[in-house]
Amino acid sequence: MTGHGPVDEGAVIRIVVADDQSLFRSTLTLLLESEADMRVVGQARDGAEAVRAVRRSVPDVAILDIRMPGVDGIAATRAIAADPLLARTRVLILTTFEFDDNVAEALRAGAAGFLGKDARPAELLESVRAVAAGSVRLSA
Repeated sequence: MTGHGPVDEGAVIRIVVADDQSLFRSTLTLLLESEADMRVVGQARDGAEAVRAVRRSVPDVAILDIRMPGVDGIAATRAIAADPLLARTRVLILTTFEFDDNVAEALRAGAAGFLGKDARPAELLESVRAVAAGSVRLSA
């Protein structure tokens, strides 16, 4: 998996998970790791840690909560999108705050997807795969 394009089919999708709720972050990690084609390569509890984890591991997908203490998911998305060394990393915003303004702001910041935390597990996994493959995914 080299280069700056989408993930090749059959490749393992490398993921960083950032959420300030430890239990949610751990549960999400377990769900992702249960898939043969996904591996969590970093975790963070706020946006600043998320940006550091993404810079350290250069994942295919960063799943960021929109509201975290300190640096939020939108600001972290901007930092990731602005870094040319992270051009291959696609951001999926996962949040309980599904407001039109949040969606628009996340997309302007460079997010490739926006999904509510009430999504079904299969929908989340499908969204991670779609975002990693280069698609844009939005909650229905």
